[in-house]
Order: sequence, then structure tokens, then C-alpha cells
Amino acid sequence: MKKIPSFTVNHLTLLRGIYLSRIDHTPSGDTISTFDIRMTEPNRMQPLDGKALHAIEHLAATFLRNHPQWSGRVIYWGPMGCKTGNYLILSGEYHSSDIVELMRETFRFIAGFEGEIPGATARDCGNYTYMDLDAAKAEAGRFLTEVLDNITEANLEYPL
Repeated sequence: MKKIPSFTVNHLTLLRGIYLSRIDHTPSGDTISTFDIRMTEPNRMQPLDGKALHAIEHLAATFLRNHPQWSGRVIYWGPMGCKTGNYLILSGEYHSSDIVELMRETFRFIAGFEGEIPGATARDCGNYTYMDLDAAKAEAGRFLTEVLDNITEANLEYPL
């Protein structure tokens, strides 16, 4: 079987950052951009705690789907199985640099969030008790200050 493109990225040198993973064109003519929002360095840093990642998922998805400029373009936000980051899928053709400010806003929202996590009830979520808001805020704050607020080309382009 042919290896899919995301498995050809050199994870030995991949930094934390925002990476355009792929641009697809649907049979109906729509363009879709998939981003790799990498919060930890694969195989060199600890993966994100599952409870923190789940809380980040709920908070980011809620924020993005309510964003005044981007809500109509957000298709999906969700965690990577390896727990090193998240995927963001947008309608339209974009590049990593196009969404830096959106990611800053998103992670600033998460880092400063107070209150009940949206959708964290038995009615709304299949595993609503599996969340850690304090850890999510800490991880979001770390990603914001260490990566997003100091972003460089190395954090925006996949390594060769």
C-alpha cells in the first residue's frame, strides 16, 4: 500500500508550529485546506495529556465555529491520535501564514478561559468527564508564548 503524505513528514526534525498539511479539491469543486497545529515536538517531547487535549478540542472548536470572520470557513478541529497536536480543516485555499493570527486568538482564548467547558456534559459529549481545564490552559499558554508569539518560517514549513 502507498504511504500517505502525512506519514512522509520527517517527524524527527518537526518543530512545534502551524503547517499546511494538504490542499484538496472536492469533486464538486470546493477547495479544502488541512492544517497540522503541532503543539509538541514528535518523539522528543511528551505528548499532550489526553484530558488536556480533549478540553482544548472543545474550547478551540467552539471558539473557531463562533469566530466572526472564520466561522463560515471552519470544517473541523480535532486532536491527532498521537496527541502531539490538532488538525484544522478550512474551506478555501490558505497557507500557514494566513492563519497565524487566528491561532493566536484561539490559544489566547483557551489559555484565559474561565467557566464551564462548552459541551462538557453527559448529554453533549461521549466522555465528558475526561477533561482537564487547568492542563488545557497551561498547554495553550505554553504553545502561545513559546511558539505562536515567536513564530518563524521553521514553524510554518514542514522540514525536508
